[in-house]
Amino acid sequence: MHFLKPIPGGVMSDRASLPAPHKGRAVIVTGGGRGIGLSIAQRLARDGAKVLVSDTDEQILAEAVKSLEAEGAVVAGYHGDLSLESEAEGMAALALDRFGTIDILVNNAGGGVILPFLEHTAETLRRTIDRNLWTAIWSCRAVLTHMEERRYGRILNIGADSVRNGLWNHAGYNAAKGGMHGLTTGLAREFATCGITVNTVAPCAVNTPQLSELREQNPELVERWLSVIPMARAAEMGEVASMVSYLASIEAGYITGQVVSVNGGSTML
Repeated sequence: MHFLKPIPGGVMSDRASLPAPHKGRAVIVTGGGRGIGLSIAQRLARDGAKVLVSDTDEQILAEAVKSLEAEGAVVAGYHGDLSLESEAEGMAALALDRFGTIDILVNNAGGGVILPFLEHTAETLRRTIDRNLWTAIWSCRAVLTHMEERRYGRILNIGADSVRNGLWNHAGYNAAKGGMHGLTTGLAREFATCGITVNTVAPCAVNTPQLSELREQNPELVERWLSVIPMARAAEMGEVASMVSYLASIEAGYITGQVVSVNGGSTML
């Protein structure tokens, strides 16, 4: 009997023996230059997709594109601020020019300022909303007309389990991610008969470079966050990416309007 051996990150070591669920599909991953976004882009590329990654940091974007190309991926990069409608439209136009279609959109761009609510300023709150919610709104609008015309599409929003568990210092961030969760259900119903599904993948703490940096700066706060997780550990980036890959597949065509938590049990039901 042949077993697949799991490796860190949730990626199987014998992927060559598995079918490519996204072969021939064209994917956009926003905020795909590093962390969870890059892990998602890598997973979808390994699953056969052509991938456009976007990022606001030009150097990080170039490094991500180079690493994906080194793995044999068909990849394009887009540098822009997706909280601006024109930039999101430019990203979609580039994907259509390079790939001829857009089958899957992963709204991963985000990152907020995590502070006690009364320590926020108008600028930090605006930045958090812009990075997380407006990027998703404009990116969805940029691709939905094309998806509706083709009667096919998969939209995956990367939300946050903290919206459900009320994690310390996350009120401002949750306002943005909660808006993304609401966008998910609204679009899912509106486009339910168009062959388009819209879902959210909501991680808890994830082992990203950003979490490692925060652990060095404020280990007590990170341990407090981890204390709500029954599995007593953060998720690996690949564990989030694997759920995205499944929900983006044809197999998941009857799943829409859902917030699927990848959270080690930090919220249940």
